[in-house]
Amino acid sequence: MSSLIDLFLHLDVHLAEFVGRYGVWVYALLFTIIFAETGLVVTPFLPGDSLLFAAGAIAATGALDIRLLFLLLAGAAILGNTVNYSIGHFVGPRVFRGDASHPLLNRQHLDRAHAFFEKYGGMAVVLTRFVPIIRTFVPFVAGAGAMRYGTFALFNVFGGALWVGVCLGAGYAFGNVPVVKNNFSLVALGIVAVSLIPMLVEWLRHRKKGPLR
Repeated sequence: MSSLIDLFLHLDVHLAEFVGRYGVWVYALLFTIIFAETGLVVTPFLPGDSLLFAAGAIAATGALDIRLLFLLLAGAAILGNTVNYSIGHFVGPRVFRGDASHPLLNRQHLDRAHAFFEKYGGMAVVLTRFVPIIRTFVPFVAGAGAMRYGTFALFNVFGGALWVGVCLGAGYAFGNVPVVKNNFSLVALGIVAVSLIPMLVEWLRHRKKGPLR
């Protein structure tokens, strides 16, 4: 656990060291991490926003190609969500049983998830791209809740490109500013805090409106 915390708080240093040692292999590493973080429900702990920010900052030094990074990592994010949706679509109906014997595996929860994504699906897919951990589970639940694939695919592409573009761009523009570079640990925590704002706003809005029927 301490190693994971150190990796998160000093991601810029570790990533720069990897670039120095392995060169272009960093592209494969970044693709794999972003794909796993968005595509596998068992790896929500992997870095996402802060990793993209750090990659953008390193690209600003000329060590990485920002255009190639965007294409590869947007592709990884889109492909990851697609795989996650497909797993949820295949596994979900088999996991959520028709009886109410288990509070978490109740068929009613699946029906409510379907209703939620029919009403808020596009916005949820896009906004949760910026929310750590939650973004790993949303495509799985969307697939399990039978959100229409055409709708999911449209917002998946838009959300994936937007998320990667914003985080990479922010790192590219501000990652090497001295106050940011010298306080990356605080910046990484700040990124997480800012990422939670959209979810908090939506939660407050839905709480005022009452539970989804």
